[in-house]
Amino acid sequence: MNLKEELKNLKLKVSQQIEQAKTLKELDNIRVETLGKKGPITQVLHGMKDLSVIERPAVGAFANKIRDTLAAQIEKKKQILERQALNDALVQETLDVTLPGKKVKRGVRHILSQTQEEIEDIFLSMGYRIVEGYEVESDHYNFERMNLPKGHPARDMQDSFYISEEILLRTHTSPVQARVMEEHDFTKGGLRMISPGRVFRRDTDDATHSHQFHQIEGLVIDKGITMGDLKGTLEFVIKKIFGEERKIRLRPSFFPFTEPSVEVDVSCFKCEGKGCNVCKYTGWIEILGAGMVHPKVLKMSGIDPEVYAGFAFGLGQERIAMLRFGINDIRYFYTNDMRFLGQFARL
Repeated sequence: MNLKEELKNLKLKVSQQIEQAKTLKELDNIRVETLGKKGPITQVLHGMKDLSVIERPAVGAFANKIRDTLAAQIEKKKQILERQALNDALVQETLDVTLPGKKVKRGVRHILSQTQEEIEDIFLSMGYRIVEGYEVESDHYNFERMNLPKGHPARDMQDSFYISEEILLRTHTSPVQARVMEEHDFTKGGLRMISPGRVFRRDTDDATHSHQFHQIEGLVIDKGITMGDLKGTLEFVIKKIFGEERKIRLRPSFFPFTEPSVEVDVSCFKCEGKGCNVCKYTGWIEILGAGMVHPKVLKMSGIDPEVYAGFAFGLGQERIAMLRFGINDIRYFYTNDMRFLGQFARL
């Protein structure tokens, strides 16, 4: 049998295999076995060395025609099998679009985030800046710039997590105020800011204490600032948070970075000042600390206390939220219990 006859028989055999192929994998095996480097067509072409110079061109052209014909047939069959596979998948994976879809659970803002954002909005409406700072701070900014030099007994009230002798986790957000005070250009106007953030103190974890909590501290420095400005500001903020009918009371206190210093109480919103278990039967609830910025704090920031004065205050988001919503354990804020957090979804 000559080479042309072998090629004809090969074409007939392979054509039948292509037509009978049921899967794309089976078809690809036929392509590799037939048209590959070790396939029969290549083997036939290797036998052309035994042909005469006159026969070789005709046999070579015939072999290439057979190769092209089979390749085209394989491609056509491939398209048929791909279309069939797609149709089968569509039948098997048909979706009933009339069925109700699965309800997607929507997350909610954490109650502490909601509380912080609400307080920030109040101060933004009053023209305050919001400035965030470092949670890891130096002893210099955390204590010394707040009139708490090394060895000062008031440091014991803020028992701290030290990383080294000079680096610690901040115990309040006051370092942010110290940094802003030394950078602020008072020739362009006074300073009004709040500094929200997380703070850390080595404390017993119980229903009312935690080793970490959140603060929002405020600072105002300008010419002619008085205690009356402090009282008016706090009264406005407290009424916005707890209701217009609330009253505030200032009691003398001590903070190293303010002089004079006060504790601020709000009239009890449960008993309206008559006395109950929430206010410990006093009619008042302690809510935050405040005072006029100490002249030494101003001087350390390069601010002349003879020209400028200011007030500062600090409140805790956890305490605000606990009072507003009747939460009796601070640890609920950090346990990630959706039964608790889901109660405070904004509608």
